[in-house]
Amino acid sequence: MVMDLAIELIHATVQLEQSLDGGMRTVGTGFLISEKGPDGQPRTVLVTANHVFQKMTRASGKAKIGYRVSNADGSWSYSPQELRIRDAAGKPLWTSHPARDVAAITITAPPEFAKAAIPEDYLAGEDTFTTYKVGAGDEMMALGFPRGLAANPAGFPILRSGRIASYPLAPAKNFPTFLMDFSVFPGNSGGPVFLPSTARPEGGFIAGLLTQQVELNSERLEIGIVTHAKYIHETLALMADPAAPVTVTASVPVTGARAASAEEAATP
Repeated sequence: MVMDLAIELIHATVQLEQSLDGGMRTVGTGFLISEKGPDGQPRTVLVTANHVFQKMTRASGKAKIGYRVSNADGSWSYSPQELRIRDAAGKPLWTSHPARDVAAITITAPPEFAKAAIPEDYLAGEDTFTTYKVGAGDEMMALGFPRGLAANPAGFPILRSGRIASYPLAPAKNFPTFLMDFSVFPGNSGGPVFLPSTARPEGGFIAGLLTQQVELNSERLEIGIVTHAKYIHETLALMADPAAPVTVTASVPVTGARAASAEEAATP
């Protein structure tokens, strides 16, 4: 049975935040992936944009991850918990890709959330776009917390849609990012971008994660920059083996590209 990837990813997507002085906070988005660790045992990994964690520099070394709890009456409660992302010396505890804005960290999630984690094989690979003839103009969906806003008090992410706005898309080693035509706001960084299950009989797949928005002369162009899921695969491999091979290509900056995490999001 093909799972409804949109619903499954809604459950697997979480808000990440760290408070700042003056009633502000740094906000980003992450999502949970399930995979096998070096010992062969299953583990839950939080994936986000590397710059989301990099911006979280408080001495506590802790961020908050926005878990949600299902209540007996069918309601949901928002229940954020602390997540240590740096050790006592301030050293990052996450693994980052050396060339792309991707980060991953193993977490101990509540059982309900660990169960919601998406299997790694739902991440697009090097040839996925070509195999399934995905191209410019096709619609994809994205989940996130624009400016720290959730869909409801329970803390569920906001689902948006947009069309692929660049060409070509493959191979991923030559085109590590692509553009998506939708409104991106600070707080969306690290959110999953995916082709929904309804788009093809075999089911959907995670195309990548949102890492930047595009601006020109301080004007938002409502274009997002998505980093290909191939680099999530590589980051997960680096967690198990720091010497694992990775794809390093020249980075071609997009004019006006700006990180899409939210330093300026005010705490409600």
